[in-house]
Amino acid sequence: MTPTRPRGSVAWSRWAVWGLGRLAGGIGVLWAVATIVFVAVRLIPGDPALAILGGPGSQASAAAVDQVRHEYGLDRPLLVQYAVFLGRLATGQLGDSYAFRTPVATLLAQELPVTLTLAVAGLVVAWALALVAAWWSTQRGRVAAGIAGAITVTASVVPHFWLGSVLIVVFATALGWAPAVSDGTLRGWVLPVVTVAVPVAGYLAETVRDGIVDAQRSAFALAARGRGEHRLGVFLRHSLRHAALPGLALSAWAFGSLVSGAVVVESVFALPGIGRSLVTAVTQRDMPLVAGIALVSAAAYVVVLAVADLAERAVDRRPRRSGTTPGRRRHGRTAVAR
Repeated sequence: MTPTRPRGSVAWSRWAVWGLGRLAGGIGVLWAVATIVFVAVRLIPGDPALAILGGPGSQASAAAVDQVRHEYGLDRPLLVQYAVFLGRLATGQLGDSYAFRTPVATLLAQELPVTLTLAVAGLVVAWALALVAAWWSTQRGRVAAGIAGAITVTASVVPHFWLGSVLIVVFATALGWAPAVSDGTLRGWVLPVVTVAVPVAGYLAETVRDGIVDAQRSAFALAARGRGEHRLGVFLRHSLRHAALPGLALSAWAFGSLVSGAVVVESVFALPGIGRSLVTAVTQRDMPLVAGIALVSAAAYVVVLAVADLAERAVDRRPRRSGTTPGRRRHGRTAVAR
């Protein structure tokens, strides 16, 4: 008789395989991002050595340009530069910013918390808006559902720059409810957070609404309403978990969208985040800073993707077949076990 492995051992094995897969995938993503950054910066017109010396307006001598090329290794073959670039990144050496004459790690430590705060707060607000809009549209009949659908679709395609400008004109200039330029206070964060949250909320609302409709038609929801439970109670106790699964799967994408939107929003509201530094770094061919921002953003995306996967597994409590990873659902369906 073949001995069977304990359930705990099988579960830990699945988690180990899942964790190693995530780690390998994350390393692959970071390597791909680093490679794309290296190639893209090389394709930008202009001389990096001249950018280090202050740009074309600096009127640096040819000898000074050659010295900078040699000092930064820009006179080496591209493959050698690429190998040195990856080696430094692998050891955590992000280098010094050409434009700001400051270590990239120092700049990121100062500016990254602002961008992450904006993105995380935007994700929370986007989820809140999406749940409210999705719930309301499923309870008010076809006309209300059509109106809510039109609003969410419109919200999902609104450009951040346009939305931020409108919010400034209405709520800062006309009504005076919030400052036009973020001053670091809670009131100063309201307009930037809403600006990044609204487009993402539109996508999430459409996805969550479909989940709510499916959950309301299920046997467990009909049985709960048959016992006299209020619709809101049925939604919170039974339907929400079912409806949240598709949205959780989109949360990692939503976070990436929020970070990219933060680049524009930080410029509109003068927030001291990595968005403004990224614009400066690209225009001045500041490869160390561009690489640092890109890698940190990619690492944050990888972490959020793993967290979203874990949250989805926590919400989806269906039993899984042995031999599958924690992230694998049976039959590819998103229904939740009752």
